[in-house]
Amino acid sequence: MAGIIVAGFGMQWLMGRSSFRSPPMLHVHALVFMGWTMLYVVQNHLVGRGSVALHRQLGWIGAGWAVAVMILGLYMTAMMVRQGRTPFFFQPGYFLFMNWLTVLGFGALTVAAIRLRRRTDWHRRLMLCGMAILTGPAFGRLLPMPLLIPFAAWGVFVCVMLFPIAGMVADVRRYGAIHRAWWWGAGTIAALQLTIGVVAFSPFGLTVYRTVTAGAAGETAAPLVFPPFPGARPLGIPPGS
Repeated sequence: MAGIIVAGFGMQWLMGRSSFRSPPMLHVHALVFMGWTMLYVVQNHLVGRGSVALHRQLGWIGAGWAVAVMILGLYMTAMMVRQGRTPFFFQPGYFLFMNWLTVLGFGALTVAAIRLRRRTDWHRRLMLCGMAILTGPAFGRLLPMPLLIPFAAWGVFVCVMLFPIAGMVADVRRYGAIHRAWWWGAGTIAALQLTIGVVAFSPFGLTVYRTVTAGAAGETAAPLVFPPFPGARPLGIPPGS
């Protein structure tokens, strides 16, 4: 998962789509998210070599770090939508709730994993599912997203689900059965994907979108219409198609 995240965002830099001239808050956002990724790798390494005491001590730092990940994820999404800078392969309204709900889903799974930290079988599986959610933006930079319109979000969802599915397969091979934690973790990810579309296209979702974008450049963007391709006319794909 760490490799996917580094590859996805590294690709942006190598292709000249991002640079160090980005606004300061974007750098903070990147440092916090990449820091969480590295912490997750370190925590798994510590458990693998038997350093459980240090793993638990760092776990409390991780709990606070996860809160920062959530806050910045929610904030940066709102700022992108307000500025009318959503990717052209997502409807702005869908993008808003896709990011918000997946960040909240990451938080929910991480909180559940922390609460079940003494039940290590549940803890490690729920943590993996929460971390899998954060690979979504990286997959969005690796997949041919323009070619997946209007199913780009579902393409990312399928890739994210590969991680819990791999865990299920490993359980079957090792223990002959799938641990229940996988059903809760993978079920949460699937439920989020279904909920995003329902909320984004609902009157409630449209009201929230208009509230978020009020008085900003994003106010003029139609929430349920795909933005135009760079340098092209607006893509008139109707909502829900």
